[in-house]
Amino acid sequence: MNRIVEPVVLDEIIRAFSPDTLIIAIDAILPVRAIGKTVKSSSKYRQIASSIAEIGLVEPPVVCRSTQAGSYLLLDGHLRVEALKELGHTDIECLLSTDDEAFTYNKRISRLSPIQEQRMIARAIERNVSKEAIAKALNINVRSLVRKATLIDGICEEAVGLLKDKICPLAVFDVLRKMNPIRQIEAAELLINANNYSISYATAILAGTPQAQLADSTTPKRMKGMTAEALARMEGELSRLQQSITSIQETYGQDHLHLTVVKGYLAKLVGNPKVAKYLGERQPEFLSEFRNIVQMTSTLPTD
Repeated sequence: MNRIVEPVVLDEIIRAFSPDTLIIAIDAILPVRAIGKTVKSSSKYRQIASSIAEIGLVEPPVVCRSTQAGSYLLLDGHLRVEALKELGHTDIECLLSTDDEAFTYNKRISRLSPIQEQRMIARAIERNVSKEAIAKALNINVRSLVRKATLIDGICEEAVGLLKDKICPLAVFDVLRKMNPIRQIEAAELLINANNYSISYATAILAGTPQAQLADSTTPKRMKGMTAEALARMEGELSRLQQSITSIQETYGQDHLHLTVVKGYLAKLVGNPKVAKYLGERQPEFLSEFRNIVQMTSTLPTD
């Protein structure tokens, strides 16, 4: 006989925000941290101020009610509020949070990667927004805007897909452009595996790239301060490094699974008072090592 399972209906879902935004006087908003002079002179702050001046406030700041009557605590959006003050605004449209903690908003920030920014700029240009207007909103000059808009020119789609959400300097793409498509993919994988997107690491990968894998394989590779012999040694070292990384990747999943199973078993083992007492009396060195393994494997990534 088949059983019919009734769906569980929640009586009430607690909202994280009020359904409507509030227009709040700037003087009634209490910041939870001070904005230093160095922050206000940063390029990030200038970009926010320029964007608000050109196109207005895109994302409202987040506030919650304060214990002081008629005032609100600012949970997220300190730079936006400061920029609005300097621009002469007296009221701000805000999101009203039902929670009084700022950790959630800061933890969920997703920084815009160079490739995501390139696509945003390219889309705006396709919609006939002038380059001058875009540059002004981003607080950069038109020349820098053009460089951002053409960031992925000469980069193969596979490498773009690998780096689309990675925060790496624009100069890294200049280095990748000197390689052929296959090598671009390999270089992108090396950057990701090392979690190192610095220009120096990208340049080292270029130095270790065989002549045949360069975009212009007919022009001899030249690196400042390095001889042909040093470049040849670097190519060999990088090739061996790639082979080692590939070997580790092939067994990583299985090794991770084994360690996770062992960790769970040992955690139960040393967590049993009788077993722990027995090992402590008969094999104390085993008990110490088992506990170390439990602590070590607990730091393994889960995804």
